[in-house]
Amino acid sequence: MAEGEKLIPINIEEEMKSSYIDYSMSVIVSRALPDVRDGLKPVHRRVLFGMYELGVFSNRAHKKSARIVGEVLGKYHPHGDSSVYDAMVRMAQEWSLRYLLVDGQGNFGSIDGDSPAAMRYTEARMQKISEEIMADIDKETVDFQLNFDDTLQEPKVMPTKVPALLINGASGIAVGMATNMAPHNLTEVIDGTLAYIDNNEIEIDELMSHVKAPDFPTGGIIYGYEGVREAFKTGRGRIVMRAKVNFEEVDGRDCIIVTEIPYQVNKAEMIKKTADLVNEKKIEGISNIRDESDRNGMRIVYILKREAVPNVVLNTLYKYTQLQSSFSVNNIALVNGRPQLLNLKELIHYFVEHRHDVVTRRAQYELRKAEERAHILEGLIIASDNIDEVIQLIRSSSNTDQAKEKLIERFKLSEIQAKAIVEMRLRQLTGLEQDKLRAEYEEIMKLINHLKELLASKELRMNLIKEELTEIKDKYGDNRRSQIEYAGGDVSIEDLIADENVVITISHAGYIKRTNLSEYKTQNRGGVGQKGVATRDQDFLEHLFVATNHQYMMFFTQKGKCFWMRVYEIPEGSKTSKGRAIQNLINIEPDDKVKAFICTQDLKNQEYVNSHYVIMATKQGQVKKTLLEQYSRPRVNGIAAITIKEDDELLEAKLTTGESQILIAVKSGKLVRFEESKTRPMGRSASGVRGITLRDEKDEVIGMVSVNDMESEILVVSENGYGKRSSLEDYRITNRGGKGVKTLNITDKTGDLISINSVTDADDLMIINKSGLTIRMEVSDLRVMGRATQGVRLINIKGNDSIAAVTKVIREDNVIEETPDGEEVLHVDSISNPEISEDIVEGNTEEIDDNTEE
Repeated sequence: MAEGEKLIPINIEEEMKSSYIDYSMSVIVSRALPDVRDGLKPVHRRVLFGMYELGVFSNRAHKKSARIVGEVLGKYHPHGDSSVYDAMVRMAQEWSLRYLLVDGQGNFGSIDGDSPAAMRYTEARMQKISEEIMADIDKETVDFQLNFDDTLQEPKVMPTKVPALLINGASGIAVGMATNMAPHNLTEVIDGTLAYIDNNEIEIDELMSHVKAPDFPTGGIIYGYEGVREAFKTGRGRIVMRAKVNFEEVDGRDCIIVTEIPYQVNKAEMIKKTADLVNEKKIEGISNIRDESDRNGMRIVYILKREAVPNVVLNTLYKYTQLQSSFSVNNIALVNGRPQLLNLKELIHYFVEHRHDVVTRRAQYELRKAEERAHILEGLIIASDNIDEVIQLIRSSSNTDQAKEKLIERFKLSEIQAKAIVEMRLRQLTGLEQDKLRAEYEEIMKLINHLKELLASKELRMNLIKEELTEIKDKYGDNRRSQIEYAGGDVSIEDLIADENVVITISHAGYIKRTNLSEYKTQNRGGVGQKGVATRDQDFLEHLFVATNHQYMMFFTQKGKCFWMRVYEIPEGSKTSKGRAIQNLINIEPDDKVKAFICTQDLKNQEYVNSHYVIMATKQGQVKKTLLEQYSRPRVNGIAAITIKEDDELLEAKLTTGESQILIAVKSGKLVRFEESKTRPMGRSASGVRGITLRDEKDEVIGMVSVNDMESEILVVSENGYGKRSSLEDYRITNRGGKGVKTLNITDKTGDLISINSVTDADDLMIINKSGLTIRMEVSDLRVMGRATQGVRLINIKGNDSIAAVTKVIREDNVIEETPDGEEVLHVDSISNPEISEDIVEGNTEEIDDNTEE
């Protein structure tokens, strides 16, 4: 050990503790957290002060960034040059700061995460608003402290006129704490501050009518208000942000166009991650992603596949990508050098308090300077009133000091006044200059009185603060960039999809699509119909249903399996499009077919699923009733709905309340009607009980109807286009399993029975034949006929064509024209070669009575 040295033993635990506390306090106070008064961290404050000292104001030329960084490093900030340059760069990035503090020239990076150019290549100067942050810094408005080597003075805080912490926010990680403050709109913040000055007891709810929500530099949408309210009231909250999106059609394809993204999201990284998710099949429905952003703004284009539903894809993007992200507010700032969690009112309070302190200190400084000047002016006025004597006194003095002493003695002046007189210039002896002295003195005395009044009245000081804030608002205020969607939150996909009526069509080969109901027009009976869908060769439409977008659609296959999906998940197509293979939507076996479907409400609603039943019928006449609750837990590969026996297949499935009456019809023209209660509920795996007895081996069930309304009428249609409606009362109630009664007189002319429906005058009929032609007509156009009649021709069948499916549609807007006589007729709209049925033209509504009954 060297001479004069000595060892001091210390406890390592105590040393570690005290050293770590010192370090953490240094990081908290001198690095990571902003001051509540000016909203700046030390590095930002030093960058601005360094620029102020260098004179790179907003109206001067830009200076090299390296010059500015060197100034800050050498004088005030004893850290790495990259820390200073990075801080300065961020102050110049329009996607980082809501109100820029630095005007950068050159490459300052991009929203894609590109690095800025090196500091030797870029230039910078202050923005105009930064000058407002440092306004009056030379008027002793703030305390200064020594820099790191005690050679220079730097400000402890800026005398800002701008509520910088609220308008630009801040983020920083200290030791044991962090801050993350959102930016806000300057106009709103100043309106809120003015409201607080007018009423210090103002509630946060009232402040929120002025400061509505954060306002992010990248715009976007604030989705849901709960997090905003929480953040304003407590200082902590989670704000959900969404990209600003619209839908466009580009080159015949639906596209999702993103024009604004959430704050602090890297655009290039977001696009790359989205592309990865698409390649991994986690996001379906996107065929390509293009970034078409340019100097005019952002434009990210997600090109969708033809069968994709834009709203569904968008919601998937919100769920899995940064098109939706959140901002966790944590308003921690330094208050009197100590970190504190602050709510909106406290943030405004501390800014106003600081502003009041600055205004007071500025007034005191200006008063002192004004009084000093007034004191000198008083001396100069005395001298100008006695100019000849003053000149004589000065001329007779041997040196300056003697002249001062003589003046002090003769005119009772102070040392300062005497010095000012001795240093007077000869031009100040002119009459004009003397008048100027008196005018200046009067102005100074008015200023002194004003400043004394200001210092004596807090109300006047507060009014001055309000005036200055209003001036700042007029100069720099702008409109919000971030929209607020108050009703947002954890909403489901269907909230973004209109609950419209749609037509769902399934072809014989298993192609499905949904089409807006408005695409189908009403025609009168006997029309040839209009082209409904483009089908593949030898394919024809077999099922046509009407549903709404928000309903659940349950598919029942001929092998007795059940699948379900939401109606909006079915690909949308025009009336003439082919649709999409159902195998691509549900995991149906290649040799299976969808035979029935049910639209239900919410399958998660226990009350609903336990009060409804599914009634099924097979081709061989079996019926089965099962509680809907048994089908409310779907599996990807479907669930068993009914056990189907050999040579049989599931034909129909209906949703009932347990109190319906069931009608089952066979192609030979017979129908059985029985109470639903005659069928007890069974499990999913049961095969059911006998519903109707078939006439022979060639006979089969063609349809089942469940009826609640006893006023309903039964409409039956044969494959050659004949149909009629009869009263429900015509069919007597029998026991389940009987042969039934005649429902339509079957002849070679009519063909076999093909469809049965329960209808009212309020319904429309949609008829589709195997060639793909459709016709829509009003049920009220058909009069009620006897049970065993042959009916009238509903649609003209050409050649070997026949009807494939018939369904009823709730009537919306009929296409009605008025004839010159004032008579209303239904409009016939057919594709080509309109051939109206001869029966209709000649007025022959052929009806054959045959009331025989078995």
